[in-house]
Amino acid sequence: MDNKKILIIGGGPAGLEAARQLLRLGWEPVIVEKTEQIGGHLSRWYKLFPDMMPASELLEQLTAGLEGAKVYLKTRVAYMNRLKDGYSIMLSNGTGIQCRAVLIASGFSLFDASKKEEYGYGVYDRVITNADLEAWFAGASDSRIPEHPRRIAFVHCVGSRDLKAGNSQCSKVCCMTAIKQAIEMKERFPDSGIWCFYMDLRLFGKKYEDFYINAQKDYGVHFVRGRVSEVSEAIDGSLVVKAEDTLAGTPVKLNADLLVLMAGMLCNADTATLARMVRSEVDSDGFLRSRDNIYRINESRRPGVFYAGACTGTKTIPETMAEARAAALDIHNYLCGND
Repeated sequence: MDNKKILIIGGGPAGLEAARQLLRLGWEPVIVEKTEQIGGHLSRWYKLFPDMMPASELLEQLTAGLEGAKVYLKTRVAYMNRLKDGYSIMLSNGTGIQCRAVLIASGFSLFDASKKEEYGYGVYDRVITNADLEAWFAGASDSRIPEHPRRIAFVHCVGSRDLKAGNSQCSKVCCMTAIKQAIEMKERFPDSGIWCFYMDLRLFGKKYEDFYINAQKDYGVHFVRGRVSEVSEAIDGSLVVKAEDTLAGTPVKLNADLLVLMAGMLCNADTATLARMVRSEVDSDGFLRSRDNIYRINESRRPGVFYAGACTGTKTIPETMAEARAAALDIHNYLCGND
């Protein structure tokens, strides 16, 4: 048993920040990342609300302090066995690891917007998701985005708070992401009109409400409370968006040149597999079940298994960072016998 090694499953913000903190505490984190690069969704994002900080800047900070950590890319956990005082792990690349503690930071997946057929994702050329738009902001080409869109519509809660989609939970970040992206589009296309269709605006974080007010006051973004019921394509290729303004009690029909769907957060498909390996519990929403939801959210019910970030539920970046630091300290105390 290597008493210094700690396995971290997931190389996103939670896994990276936890690894940084564990290194400072004298441990030897081993990061296992299934993709070909570290950073998770953060590596594919452009700017972060509410300060419009470049995502690349945060990722640079997270990776700057990783000297001494072992990182395996394009690697998964093949199996994991419980030992008397730790775990024996075999990775998909054939590497064997024995350690006393495991941190699961497996993150989240985005809802597949094509499952909401009424919005036309994958059917109509000018319907994209928040992830598609973020990639375009970062420099990726996308033929679905017109050169000079005159009207742009955003639809909140796509696959979130939706029993029919199998996800009743709020994704927490969709409202703010829509506002952020609406502002960015207005900056790029000052003459365009921008509409956000929402169920309820959930702006709970520091400076979030100010961000929303600025979007209306300084950028002229229109907010319509009402769920979009139907999207169709007009002869000229534009989109006909039908909804109801529930505050005014009137139907709304908008011709848009671009429709952006705010795909919600779901638990990673890998999470259920990992839970079976360590015999941890999965909650009703598919995310990992913490020891409790108040005081020990970073702990599982299995000795030596800890959680951080969106593997236990939808999280913002600040929440993810805080949980990663807390998890590192919890692991340190556990291994030092201070639990």
